[in-house]
Amino acid sequence: MTQPEQAATAFDALHTRHAAALMQQAYLLTGRPWLARRAVERGFWLAWQRWPEVAVDPDPAGWVRAAVYEYALTPWHRLCPGLRTARGPREPSAAGLSDGALAAALLRLPAPHRRALLLHDGVGLGLDATAAEIEASVPATAGRLRHARERLAALLPQLGLDGQPPERQGEILRARLTALPGPPQVPPPVTGDVRSGSERSARRITRTAFGATWLFALVTLVTIAVTPDHYVPHPERPQAGVPHSRMPADRQRGADERERRSEVREQRDAAREEGNAAVRKKIRQARLAPEIR
Repeated sequence: MTQPEQAATAFDALHTRHAAALMQQAYLLTGRPWLARRAVERGFWLAWQRWPEVAVDPDPAGWVRAAVYEYALTPWHRLCPGLRTARGPREPSAAGLSDGALAAALLRLPAPHRRALLLHDGVGLGLDATAAEIEASVPATAGRLRHARERLAALLPQLGLDGQPPERQGEILRARLTALPGPPQVPPPVTGDVRSGSERSARRITRTAFGATWLFALVTLVTIAVTPDHYVPHPERPQAGVPHSRMPADRQRGADERERRSEVREQRDAAREEGNAAVRKKIRQARLAPEIR
């Protein structure tokens, strides 16, 4: 068996063992059957695209589970109309503890609390492993887990969580969560289709990346081609003169007044200069004439 065939066989075995359980967990996280199926499909797509990394991981199932949870809890899914399929009951049933009531109560928890509860009490991870998977500190994870249990105890008194020690609460929730059914009428993705879908997705991403790169290069070349290689000053725009007839009346009057004052000032200065010259002439004549007594 060749190395690619060995990789495909190992991947198919991983998908066969864990796809159904991940579908159930993603459904409990989201309450949307088709979103749960897509999250599992995308998680295995990513695992096959990075199979050399996943194959040597100490917990390949945990690697895929983290990818599935991240995709399932992405906030922008609420903007996709195609993923808004039927939910479970929105309000917990007060009459009895049904599977739908527990699923609805889970959906009323904040997403970080829901994820911590499902990993610790549903999957059975320890507190340290849960904290590592959700990328939070151990005290923060313990706080989320405690608040989630308190909220479920208030929503569903029939669970019998109130007054129980934490270990007993975990046992009760694990028994109930593992017994919950998966999404109705939505089968998990077929093993062979997952690999082919992952390969098609990788080719699509590669073509998109190459197309974006070529487009950027083309835009760069066009920009370089049309940009001059030296500084070209902008031609000076002729200043459009404002016709005298179109000048506002108040501005015209102001200009006329300033011109009149300037003319008056020039005439006054000329007259003063002329008078001063006449006086100086008489003084010179008086100095030159003989004294008459």
